Amino acid sequence: MVGITNIQFIPRLATLAVAVCLLSVPVAFGTDSAPARHLFWGDTHLHTSLSGDAFASGTRMGPEQAYRFARGEAITLSTGQRAKLSRPLDFLVIADHAEGFGTMKDLYEGNELLMVSPQSRRWHKLMRAGGDSARVAKDEIINALGSGKLPPEVTDPKVVVPLMRSAWKGYTATAENFNEPGRFTALIGYEWTSVPGGNNLHRVVMFRDGKERTDQIIPFSALQSEDPEQLWAFLQRYETRTGGRALAIPHNSNLSNGRMFEAVSFSGNPMDTSLAARRAQWEPVVEVTQMKGDSESHSFLSPNDEFADFGNTGWDLGNLSLTQLKKPEHFATEYVREALKSGLALQQTLGVNPFRFGMIGSTDSHTGLSTADDDNFFGKEHGAEPGTKRTTDVIKEGNNTRRYGWQTLAGGYAAAWAEDNTREAIWDAFARREVYATTGPRITVRFFGGWDFTAEHADVHDLAAVGYKHGVTMGSDLTASTKADSAPRFLIAAARDPEGANLDRIQVVKGWLDEDAQLAERVYNVVWSAPESRALSPASSKLAEVGSTVDLSKAGYDNSIGAPELRTVWEDPDFNADHNAFYYLRILEIPTPRWVAYDVAQFGAELPAEAQQVTQQRAYSSPIWYTPSH
Repeated sequence: MVGITNIQFIPRLATLAVAVCLLSVPVAFGTDSAPARHLFWGDTHLHTSLSGDAFASGTRMGPEQAYRFARGEAITLSTGQRAKLSRPLDFLVIADHAEGFGTMKDLYEGNELLMVSPQSRRWHKLMRAGGDSARVAKDEIINALGSGKLPPEVTDPKVVVPLMRSAWKGYTATAENFNEPGRFTALIGYEWTSVPGGNNLHRVVMFRDGKERTDQIIPFSALQSEDPEQLWAFLQRYETRTGGRALAIPHNSNLSNGRMFEAVSFSGNPMDTSLAARRAQWEPVVEVTQMKGDSESHSFLSPNDEFADFGNTGWDLGNLSLTQLKKPEHFATEYVREALKSGLALQQTLGVNPFRFGMIGSTDSHTGLSTADDDNFFGKEHGAEPGTKRTTDVIKEGNNTRRYGWQTLAGGYAAAWAEDNTREAIWDAFARREVYATTGPRITVRFFGGWDFTAEHADVHDLAAVGYKHGVTMGSDLTASTKADSAPRFLIAAARDPEGANLDRIQVVKGWLDEDAQLAERVYNVVWSAPESRALSPASSKLAEVGSTVDLSKAGYDNSIGAPELRTVWEDPDFNADHNAFYYLRILEIPTPRWVAYDVAQFGAELPAEAQQVTQQRAYSSPIWYTPSH
């Protein structure tokens, strides 16, 4: 049986690791010619003890330990266990919340400046008491952070700003200490946590710069404004003042109840050209998958897509706080595929596409541990360590509905094609959208669009050199061809995670705006494993399932099905040169066990009948856009 053991827990959790049969995967998707870009793996959304909700939950892992863990060092957890990634990450953004940045630790330690109101003193006593008392404090603090109803001293600039400035300078100093160009990149960033009415509008801010520039500011928080336009204005002031660069990454649009991708301003005014341009400028990338669900697609919007709804169970019931249940009209303006489509329509009317973004994944772990592994899942919050109860724990309750532990995803990662492992090169890859998302596995993906690719190009050794020479890469615009009656061709390649599962198939997801200004989409199966025995249905264009080798009794699988590598050149059979369109890849692995299956097999954990134990992990490329010449 094969597992995906990317974390080693020493010694107690070593039992989670199952035998690994590594397959040597020849990957020739890099290039020795200009532009020489290499694949780097990272996480842009990790919380440590400096985040108020993480600290209140019991997390005591600070930024230093988080960096050590991410770059492959063994660390000691607050539970006394030893932990180590078997494969270090290349880059990391510690994205602690700006709201209450570091102040929960001060509150816990009894800083007299914060011991003013009865509410602050109550939280201090509850957190110090630990156990059930600390959990009560955690819930109250998280609700207060989400609603903005914090004690006055916690929001008083005279109190908070000096505390934040001190914490921020320590934060940036730690990033400098662990930033090693060429080996490991510690990008400086934080999370702006806007949640109006319980609706998730969160963004991770990521700077291109080091301590010298970022120390000139302290994080702009949602306590100052919940309006994304005010965040962008802050980023503009930062760039003007320091000469630095910054961008913002929206995440968990699936929990916004339709607010993340509305074609209106925060106050409800129709989007104009200026607003569209600012959004496109500051938000070139969206986090499409992480622990709190997957925002790529939903069956309500894409009923013909058999692979929609990945990780949506429980998360599509309502907004982040469950203070408002989901309504049908919410879906269209909170899922990424639909936003990409609506961006085409807005470009037609405004001249600017506000939703022209690439896609990444990240973890949103609140433990200081950047891991996205199902077979060695350590939980995303302190207290969700492996055991018998975390699968059925209630993690959020409201409006007579609940979210449960088993609905949490193991996470996601961000992949970047960049010249070097440096802050500048990684940030630039995000800015030009030459990045992609995975739900955890380190699947290698290449995607180029052009007019002159031939079938033989899929078999060349230096595939990327051909791709860059004859086309454009993911995140780019494909200009109209000068050749009459020609259709775009796409050079497509993917290779399995060397420590993971084989690949089932590669799909191209296309969205377009037709001559009647109607938005449409289609999912094409373009290359798949075992093509000799799996044919497309002529009637539905559906592909026979790859099968499954999952053995739930052992929480394992084997790679006797699927393919280690898939390549093709695909031509759009439905191309219309007059239609604005986008294309992105969705790469599917063969079925593998979810983390809950490992908990059942290893610990005898209980699961409700509806809990999903088997999944197909995946990757999403950033799109390539086509715009007619007229």
